Amino acid sequence: MNPVGYACQRRVARIRLADGAHGNALNQSTVDALAAALRQARADDAHVVVLDADGPSFSVGGDVSAFAAAEDVEQVVDDLAESLHPIVSDLHRMDAVVVSVVHGVAAGAGLALAAAADVVLAGASARFTLAYTKLGYSPDGGSSLLTASLGLHRTLRLALLNPVLTAAEAHDLGLVAQVYPDDELQAGAAEVVRQLRSGSRSAQVATKRLLRETATPAAEVVLRREALSVRSRAAAPDGREGVAAFLEKRPPRFPSAENGR
Repeated sequence: MNPVGYACQRRVARIRLADGAHGNALNQSTVDALAAALRQARADDAHVVVLDADGPSFSVGGDVSAFAAAEDVEQVVDDLAESLHPIVSDLHRMDAVVVSVVHGVAAGAGLALAAAADVVLAGASARFTLAYTKLGYSPDGGSSLLTASLGLHRTLRLALLNPVLTAAEAHDLGLVAQVYPDDELQAGAAEVVRQLRSGSRSAQVATKRLLRETATPAAEVVLRREALSVRSRAAAPDGREGVAAFLEKRPPRFPSAENGR
């Protein structure tokens, strides 16, 4: 089964995370399929890209089970970050306007992927959390770029304290553009796509380029820093303990924590 679905009609490309049974966890095969879908969207000259998901969650983030099973977790995490980050860059730099449609949980890299869109829509029951430091990891997937849209201290709160935001709270922070009742989310997304398709294509392209370059002129540098950081955290004792605790459904006992010394 392909973990990512793709269809394009009337210059609207729909990219769907399709491994809902596993929470649309972002493992290497899913990320590779996402990259292929984006390449196809560019080949199809899509004017709008809609990113959504099957199953109860948008994406639970990185595949923690794969990290735990890896003989060389640093290499696995490094490969995954180096594959995911060009996708984030593509979403930022491509001429198509990208709309993410979020239901259920968007966690870790799943949150970062949703936030890489130009317009983020959410169902009322959607939840957002970074949760990297709960694993002993540092953020990746472009999470650091949230400082441009949310501000430094709001992003620090999300990254260090790991609150689980409701859709309404994410809207209040500026992460989500519009919240819909769950049963109206798809209809709301369709209306946003209709508005985009009826607008000036050339003006939208110019506007996206202008605002993206102004907000995150060094995005690729940031993404590289994230990759270098998260791979070292994954191999460190805290990262190994965080993953073990997550899978064992217990609080982590980080070696570097004061109460663990």
